[in-house]
Amino acid sequence: MIRLHDVKEADVKTKRVLLRADFNVPLRDGKVAEDFRIRKTLPTINWLRKQGAKVIIVSHLGRPKGKVVPELSLAPVAERLGELLGCEVPLVPDCVGDVVAEAAENMGAGEVILLENVRFHLGEEANDPEFAGELASPFDLYVNDAFAVCHRAHASTVGVTKFLRPYAGFLLQEEVRVLLKVRDDPDRPYYLLIGGKKAKDKLGVLEELLPKVDGILIGGGAAFTFLKAKGYEIGKSVLEEELLPKVKEIAERAYKNGVLLLLPRDVVVAKELSDSAETTVVPAEKIPPDMMGLDIGPETVRAFSKKLRDAATVVWAGPMGAFEYKPFSRGTAAIARALAEAPGFTVVGGGETGEAVIQFGLEDNFDHLSTGGGATLAFLQGKSMPALEPLMVGGLF
Repeated sequence: MIRLHDVKEADVKTKRVLLRADFNVPLRDGKVAEDFRIRKTLPTINWLRKQGAKVIIVSHLGRPKGKVVPELSLAPVAERLGELLGCEVPLVPDCVGDVVAEAAENMGAGEVILLENVRFHLGEEANDPEFAGELASPFDLYVNDAFAVCHRAHASTVGVTKFLRPYAGFLLQEEVRVLLKVRDDPDRPYYLLIGGKKAKDKLGVLEELLPKVDGILIGGGAAFTFLKAKGYEIGKSVLEEELLPKVKEIAERAYKNGVLLLLPRDVVVAKELSDSAETTVVPAEKIPPDMMGLDIGPETVRAFSKKLRDAATVVWAGPMGAFEYKPFSRGTAAIARALAEAPGFTVVGGGETGEAVIQFGLEDNFDHLSTGGGATLAFLQGKSMPALEPLMVGGLF
C-alpha cells in the first residue's frame, strides 16, 4: 500500500499555497488547443479556493531549456484557466523573486494566480537547491497535483519539499490509486497494447512488464522493427535496425513465458506521410519496397479488438498509426472505440495516446485516462518516482 499526505489533511485557510500543476498543454495560434490536463486539476483548485486558500500555481510548458521563450509563455493557459474557473487568473511574469512575493502578498482568500513557465530557469530541471528555496520562499505549504512529472526530480517537484510541507492533490491521488491496482493486482487476463512512433521508446516497458502481463499487442511504428525481426520485408517503414537483437530476444521470452505477442496482420501503406496521400492495405509480410506502413489495417483491427474484448485489464500506450493525418487515423480510432466498449478495466496512458482519444471524443469512455505519459509507464514498471517520495506517509516509493 502507498498512502500519501492528502491535501484534505492540511490547514489551508488564508494560507499561501504553492500548487504544482501540469499545464503542459498544446497551444495553437496563441490559444490552448486542448485543455484536458487543466480540467483534471480543477477539483484540487476549487477545493483550495473553497477552504479560503490563496492559490499560486506553478507549471512548465514545453522545453525552453532554461531560456525565456515567448512562444512558451503560460499566458494562454492563464486565460483558459480563468474561463474554466469563472474568475480572472493573473499571470505573474516570473516564478521567483520580488514580483512573485508581492503578488502573493496582495492576494485575497480564494483567489488564484499563475506563475510564468518554471522551465524558463535552468535551476528547475537541475533541481538546484538555491532555486528551489527561492521558489518556495513566499509560500506556506506545497501541494503537488502534477502526476505527469512525478518521475522527474526537479525543483518544483522535489526541491521545494525541503522548504515547504508537501501534500498530494486529488488528481495525483487518483492516478496513484488506479495505477497501483493495475501494477500490483491486475484482474486477468491483463493485456498491454503498445504503439507509438518508435520501438526504442517502448522496449523498456516491454521488458519490465513482460513477466507481469498475459499478452502484448503491438501496433504503430514500433511494430515494424518486430515485423523485420520475423524476417518480413517492411519497405520504407520505420526501422530501428540496432534494436533487432533486443526485439528478437523479447519475442523469444514472450514465447517461452507463454505470453501472447500479437503483431499486425495487415497495414495501411503509402509513399508519403500527408493528408492527401494515396493509401493501400497490404498484408504485413508484403509491404512494397517503395512504400511505408503508417497505420494498422482492418484485419489487424479485428484481431486486436477481439483480444481486447476478452481482457480483464488493458493498458494502452501509443497510437496505432500516424493518427494526426486523416488517411492514417482509422486504425487508432477503431481501436479506441473497441477499447472504449470493452468490458474490462481500461487504462489509457497520456501523451499521444491521450491526445488521440480526446481527438476522437472518447475521453469519457475509459475507466482511467491518465494525465501522465512517461510517468504512467514508469509507475507501472515500478521505477523511481522521486516526486512521490516526499508525499508518502511512512516510507519510500
